[in-house]
Amino acid sequence: MNNTLNPMQIYNLLEKSNCRECGEHTCMAFAAAVFKGQKSLSACPRIDENTLQQHSSLEPAMTGTEKNMQQAMQSLQQQIPEIDLTEAAWRTGGIFENKKLTLQIMGKNFSVDTNGGLDSEIHVNPWISIPVLQYILHGKGKEPTGNWAPFKELPNGRPRAALFEQRCEKPLKRVADNYPDLFYDILDLFDATEVDKGFRADVSFLLYPLPRLPMIIAWWYPAEDLESALHIFFDETAKDNLGVDGVFSLGTGLAMMVEKLALRHGVKGFVPL
Repeated sequence: MNNTLNPMQIYNLLEKSNCRECGEHTCMAFAAAVFKGQKSLSACPRIDENTLQQHSSLEPAMTGTEKNMQQAMQSLQQQIPEIDLTEAAWRTGGIFENKKLTLQIMGKNFSVDTNGGLDSEIHVNPWISIPVLQYILHGKGKEPTGNWAPFKELPNGRPRAALFEQRCEKPLKRVADNYPDLFYDILDLFDATEVDKGFRADVSFLLYPLPRLPMIIAWWYPAEDLESALHIFFDETAKDNLGVDGVFSLGTGLAMMVEKLALRHGVKGFVPL
């Protein structure tokens, strides 16, 4: 619990519009969640930067996993000055200009400068930033072949396949099953296109989390006594352009982004897994 300010004092820092973009139904409920340490003040999309800086104590401490992810991201950023970003642009399918390498990440610009600084059109978490940096540093730049494989069939993917299903496929399936219109809207936001790739799914979507790393989201509707299913397939070159660890992180980050967007759109009763 945070004892610096009480819930009413936190509430008075907010604009009191009850916009629900934070995932709570009212600003008062959000203030209570911040007081309990369940949410950070920065989760309010309408709060100004000066207020955030003045009340930095209301930001909850990072968990051990978050700290490790932050350290891993910083370590990768420190390696960026050691490589030629002009060559990396050719290898990764990006553009290098004004001392920045810019990639299209799910239809949005993501830039890395020669010092390792990051700039993006969308808010991304370390689960996304880390594989992007790995892709820039170590990706082999192979062109996709159109041969698709589930995560478990990627080299060294089988031992983590169950965890990938839990952290990536199941959260996406939950949003798709319960809020299909929102799911379609989010995929459209990510520049996904509906395709027929022979998976016999009811609907399949192609999207590019990275320029040379396409993925397919295949969704089967429930039928009779069968539950719905959602599975993700990667081009076989993912093993060379990113590697199984990066693919795992990328899929997890994608699921987090979808869940966050569901929360920001005020989906009633939605709680991330």
